[in-house]
Amino acid sequence: MSLFLLSFFLIYGSLHAYVFFKAKEAMAFGNAMAAMMVVFFVIMVISPVLVRVTELHGMHPTASVIAHISYTWMGFLFLFFSASIAVKLYNLLLIVAGKLFDRGFSDFALQAVPGFYLPLLIAAVISMYGFFEARHIKAERITITSPKMPVAVKKLVVVQISDLHLGVMVGKDRLTKVLELVKAEDPDMVVSTGDLLDSQLDGLGVMVPLLQELKPPLGKFAVTGNHEVYAGLQQALSFMEKADFKILRHETAAVAGLLDLVGVDDPASLRDSRKKAPAETDLLAGLSRNRFTLLLKHRPVIEPASLGLFDLQLSGHVHKGQIFPFNLLTHLFYPVKMGLSRHPNNSSLYVSRGTGTWGPPIRFLAPPEITVITIIPAR
Repeated sequence: MSLFLLSFFLIYGSLHAYVFFKAKEAMAFGNAMAAMMVVFFVIMVISPVLVRVTELHGMHPTASVIAHISYTWMGFLFLFFSASIAVKLYNLLLIVAGKLFDRGFSDFALQAVPGFYLPLLIAAVISMYGFFEARHIKAERITITSPKMPVAVKKLVVVQISDLHLGVMVGKDRLTKVLELVKAEDPDMVVSTGDLLDSQLDGLGVMVPLLQELKPPLGKFAVTGNHEVYAGLQQALSFMEKADFKILRHETAAVAGLLDLVGVDDPASLRDSRKKAPAETDLLAGLSRNRFTLLLKHRPVIEPASLGLFDLQLSGHVHKGQIFPFNLLTHLFYPVKMGLSRHPNNSSLYVSRGTGTWGPPIRFLAPPEITVITIIPAR
């Protein structure tokens, strides 16, 4: 945690320093304005810690105000930085073009003032758009045809939610909207592939009855994500159990003789565990190859030895970057295709963009989703 905080403050602080000097170059403000900006920037850098501290002390309204201001600023800052880099690349391209064609293109370059205000405008416009995109939840639909599904079953509908991040930023109103969308699909089963929760749970008791109202006939199942650990694993597990989720922690479950479910813990929840979890491949190998096997796993990582032992893996975690172009960075760590992808030995992977938001209440080119998976027998 110390290393994480040190890295966070170093990177986030450097971003603020970059913006400060860009603003000073463009606006040439005096010492008083500089001092006010420095104070604001310092508060924004330490604000995630302030949110956590106020939550721990039960100051939920204060935590919510700080979080909404500081995390919105975080998204805006990232967009400004990205747009500024795009401007620098544009100016560099003009220099390269001038050398290649032996012509001067310097008149088209964006100097200090427009090079500051244009990214500022782009960041502001995208932030406003992204605020509304984050609230426009889509129902993504996929159909899986399998010879393992009993012919007598016309179809089996599974709805996946992932990365809802209930907490100080995503509250009762958003959950209500998500549940309305899920209920409208009339699913046979609902699964949560991690990060249902985000933060301290003291103020989330009001969410439990809402989740209890969701009663698909074949049940609700969940696996842990890394944020359940950050929220406090035992409290998070208790919350999910009260909400009537059956939590699969390196466990299997047979569902009405139709399919087998396998759920594995997120690696974050295993680090402090004294009990060694069974290997994913061992869980899968013990199941019948004649029944459809659905693997729930928070992070979109496929174990090569598991290929052929499951039919469909459902994952989340990456949010498709949440704010473009952050997806370019997440793809370095998780180089998988978003949505449905086919893999060797008749195994498939579906990676959800996530249902909620983490940090900034903004999404850009990565709209939130619930996923409707319809499994039908091969005729």
